[in-house]
Amino acid sequence: MDFRVLGPVEAHRDGARVALSGSKVHTVLAALVLARGRVVSDARLNSLLWGWEPPATAGAQIYTYMSRLRKLLGDEVAIERLQPGYVLKAPRARVDLLEFERLDRQGRAALARQHYAEAGALLAEALGQWRGPALANASESLVESEQPQLEEARMYALESRIEADLALGLHEQLTAELLGLVARFPLRERLRAQLMTAFYRCGRQGDALQCYYEGRSLLADQLGIDPGEALGSTYQAVLEGNRGPGPGAPVRPPAGSAVFEGAGAPAMLPPDNDDFTGREEELAFLLARLGSDEAPPRARRLLVTGMTGVGKTALALRAAQLSTAHFPDGQLFAELTGPDGRPKHPAEVLVGLLRGMGEHIGTGPGGSPDADGRMELEELVRRYRTRTAGRRMLVLLDGAADSRQVEPLLPGTAGAVVLITGRTRLTRVGGAQTCSLAPFEDRAAFDLLASLAGRARLLAEPEATEELLAHCAGLPLALRIAGSRLAARPYWPVARLASRLADPGDRLSELSFGGLELEAVLLSALRQVPEPAEATLGRLAGIGSGPFPAQAAAIRLGLTEAAAEYCLEQLVDGALLNICGVDRQGRPLYRFHELVLLLAESPELVRLAEEPTAVG
Repeated sequence: MDFRVLGPVEAHRDGARVALSGSKVHTVLAALVLARGRVVSDARLNSLLWGWEPPATAGAQIYTYMSRLRKLLGDEVAIERLQPGYVLKAPRARVDLLEFERLDRQGRAALARQHYAEAGALLAEALGQWRGPALANASESLVESEQPQLEEARMYALESRIEADLALGLHEQLTAELLGLVARFPLRERLRAQLMTAFYRCGRQGDALQCYYEGRSLLADQLGIDPGEALGSTYQAVLEGNRGPGPGAPVRPPAGSAVFEGAGAPAMLPPDNDDFTGREEELAFLLARLGSDEAPPRARRLLVTGMTGVGKTALALRAAQLSTAHFPDGQLFAELTGPDGRPKHPAEVLVGLLRGMGEHIGTGPGGSPDADGRMELEELVRRYRTRTAGRRMLVLLDGAADSRQVEPLLPGTAGAVVLITGRTRLTRVGGAQTCSLAPFEDRAAFDLLASLAGRARLLAEPEATEELLAHCAGLPLALRIAGSRLAARPYWPVARLASRLADPGDRLSELSFGGLELEAVLLSALRQVPEPAEATLGRLAGIGSGPFPAQAAAIRLGLTEAAAEYCLEQLVDGALLNICGVDRQGRPLYRFHELVLLLAESPELVRLAEEPTAVG
């Protein structure tokens, strides 16, 4: 059982929401959960449900609410009558408030130890437990009684997370967020001091001072007080020209750490997505390995795999941004595919990486140092490994096609950690630890959609939201496109977009917005798989989304079972098909993602499937 109070009050069993109705039932459940195993008295329940004027039948109504809850929550939960009230006993239940408090404690403890990357990750995960204003669908009395301290705990965790991020030097990414927070909470001095810190480190000293003057005026006009220590010391630091004003000065490289001569350490990572959500376990897996300090050091190669659109790059970027403190000699980033989806030659990638480290390299017309990139590859690899030797760096390689492309891009010493994203496992990258991503489950899919379109908007149309989530089939790219379309059209009801996606023949084309086109992305991935993958997929269009053996595919493809299995394995290697188990004879069973099956039914693939020589 999963109880949630940090947002609308909800109960979930095995991932499915329990159908609670009415603010009174939600209020009773929330009161029991918030009591943390203690008895909630009848008087307390009367006050929370009806305020100062409970009805004459209050006791009977409370009894009815408790009986209804017992039936809805089932045998996993016991609601017992213990004088002078009731108590909830659910020892194995998960409560989002308790999870928030646990992560918040751990995050603040890490912050006190100056483990900023760990603190930022823990506090971000703690804040991720929130789904909106606490107790949003409970009674006004309960909200007035409990919400202020819950919201204050949330704000303190948010300020602590920002402190950790500032300590990691993420001031540029934080400025917009802090501007919005200070506008909403103009009297919170810690937030204002953090905004001043971010402004100053961005070279905006005038904005930092203006931020202080506005805060001082507000405090004087509304409260009749002067700025406190946090705001005053930050103001003084700005005046004195201290690059690290306020709490959490940027982490400095340890003594003796190698830095690049003539320039600062490279910082090539793209900005993180503000609406990143889900992937808690996978993020923790990557952060633990990126932050590991082994003795003696060992080469670390981390690989994030999964189908196209599943969120590999977003996860890798979040982990990389949270781990920058562990790599004082810099962070390198390279995209390994071009705009057309074709893999880049390693020489072209190395030129970009070396330039990021301050090398001056001329190129030919194609972007490589010579006509085809091969003659100079050996020299580029030598220079790259020389520049990275002995340095504590992070290298993020996004969109790897195969091992042959990646091998020349691996540093030669153990100090540099390599984080790679790609659809397939890289067999020749020795010792790689792999993190495989699957499409989102229902809760994570809803959270991502809500982060873009607004949680209240989705909750107002639960049936349409369920339909929309079903059409996106848990694929983060599809959810991101759908959420962005809703955000750009605030006047649309959710049901309008859900109806536009309802026709399978139109769904892929409708999942397009702002330069993101799901069908084009899937086709690009398909065309990187060796032929005859396109024809194979087209002929399997009607096979359905359930598990199937190679024998069933062989009938559709008109091939022997062995030949059909070879074609299926090509699609598996391109992450367009999953192996989901084995049959009784130990033979693999395969399964398509629903949106890949829609691609198979596209006119282009249907035409290829009809050609007699398309497969085999």
